Amino acid sequence: MTTSDVRQQLAAHLTRLWRYGLVLSRNRDLAEELVQSTCVRALERSAQYTPGTRIDRWLFSILHSIWISDLRARHVRQGQGFVPSEELIAPDTHGQDEDRIHYQKIMQRVNDLPEAQRNTLFLVYVEGFTYQEAADTLSVPIGTVMSRLATARAQLAKTLDARPAAKEKRS
Repeated sequence: MTTSDVRQQLAAHLTRLWRYGLVLSRNRDLAEELVQSTCVRALERSAQYTPGTRIDRWLFSILHSIWISDLRARHVRQGQGFVPSEELIAPDTHGQDEDRIHYQKIMQRVNDLPEAQRNTLFLVYVEGFTYQEAADTLSVPIGTVMSRLATARAQLAKTLDARPAAKEKRS
């Protein structure tokens, strides 16, 4: 794949990359830096992309790798620049306050989860990655992804009213 091909694909995935950067860093400025670093690295290493595979997974893996490297470099494991749940954009509920309040409760509970569980939830439920794709992106075994999701679901279920579960891809 050429650099110009990667550049076109990057443009199509910038919003998703920024959203994942925000989930990881919980800070808008750090999310911007992560996406910029991801773009630079993807362009520099465009020859390493394997044609026929999902480029979004490749880009998410680059972003995740940069995040982990930054964490190690700063000796910081958690708690940088939290984004208050009030600042997160709620979906359009057409004036249904009950749904908006429920959404805010969910987002607060998700934000309170440990980072590893929060990141795994994001990849599977928001980005629609399969368990295997999430495992590959996070560089962990698929069993770890399954365990993190089960633990996160159990934790969320403790404090929230039961609502239908989001559809997930297990393969």
